[in-house]
Amino acid sequence: MLVVIGFCFGCLLEGISGFGTPVAITSALLILIGLPALEALTFTLIFNTAPVAFGALGTPITVLAQVTDLPAVKLGAMVGRQLPFIAFILPFYVMGIYGGVRSVRALWPVLVVAGGSFALAQFLTSNYLDYSLTDVLAALTSLLVTLVFLRVWSPRADPEFAVVRPAANTAAPPAVAAWQGWIPWVLVSVVVILWTHFKIATIGQQSIHWPGLHNAIFITLYKKAYGANWAFQPLGTGTAILVAAIVTAAWVGVGPGRFFGAVAATWRQSRLAILTVALIVGLAYLMNYSGMNYTLGLGVASAGIFFPMLSAFLGWVAVFLSGSDTSGNALFGNLQVVAAKQLGLNPILIAATNSSGGVMGKMISPQNIATGVSVTQLRGQEGVVLARTFIHSIVLTILLGVLVVLQQYVMQWMIP
Repeated sequence: MLVVIGFCFGCLLEGISGFGTPVAITSALLILIGLPALEALTFTLIFNTAPVAFGALGTPITVLAQVTDLPAVKLGAMVGRQLPFIAFILPFYVMGIYGGVRSVRALWPVLVVAGGSFALAQFLTSNYLDYSLTDVLAALTSLLVTLVFLRVWSPRADPEFAVVRPAANTAAPPAVAAWQGWIPWVLVSVVVILWTHFKIATIGQQSIHWPGLHNAIFITLYKKAYGANWAFQPLGTGTAILVAAIVTAAWVGVGPGRFFGAVAATWRQSRLAILTVALIVGLAYLMNYSGMNYTLGLGVASAGIFFPMLSAFLGWVAVFLSGSDTSGNALFGNLQVVAAKQLGLNPILIAATNSSGGVMGKMISPQNIATGVSVTQLRGQEGVVLARTFIHSIVLTILLGVLVVLQQYVMQWMIP
């Protein structure tokens, strides 16, 4: 259940919503089935690394493309040639933390199926279909394949790792069919897939040259004017989520009063996070237009041939500070491209690494941890959670950094 809920289902939530939602929901579910709160939150935070770069319907990649002026399709494809390696080993890594080699040896078939199916679908979707659907399709694939596999294969019970459900959870379940619990997730998956396939987001799209700013700033480093274009999408992918929520509410019989009550409660809970992300994105554009990112990019370029490894840690720092991969890409994405061009490195690879490295910092970001402790009765133990996840964040970032070095200097054929 740890792999199915924490990894497969958590990745689906990240693909649809992101911004802390998977951590809040999956950690609570793991506690309900009997896992200790600290372990549930720790494992959920680590599992949340694999899908983050494509979370919220590919928003981090979209923002990265906007601030770097690089093609989003190539950036998504490049990230899809890095994170599948992490996604494949992640179930083994977490299970090794949970039960050591003994657990990995006992569960390796399902770990291969869960990690392998997600990694393969993540690569294929990001490179050959649509990067915005990567997490949704990869998570659905992994979830379905893993559940089917567990129908024909089951691990031998080990009393040492038996999970005892809390007494409050042993009562008879309500008289509601189990399949009804899947309605919201099936509906939202169908809506966003159709929304993306038929390119509904592009209907009514307008490219607006911002008055007083478009081409008003000259980038001396590149000897060109800096465009200020706003791509206005009245039917963007966020609208798809809203439509899915309304359809779901109507399907399950939630009236207008309860629906708008839930909207109000959600706004009260997330308004500070929304404001934070908006301000960070604004700060990122300020840093670009003022020339700060170009100055910083020139500075970090002094790392020379070691910059590909440093690039992964810059992404890690950006997300640790900002709390989301989207904000991290906005902050340091262009900085990475500036440094890459100064060093003659591939800008697609380095920009994508900012996003891939950032996902490793998501598990230790104060915003993500705060979201987790708020739903797991661990308030006041944020430091304990940080201590439990910090070393794993470093280890995974180093692994990614090694992969980036190989892609830049040895396996350049992997770069789109």
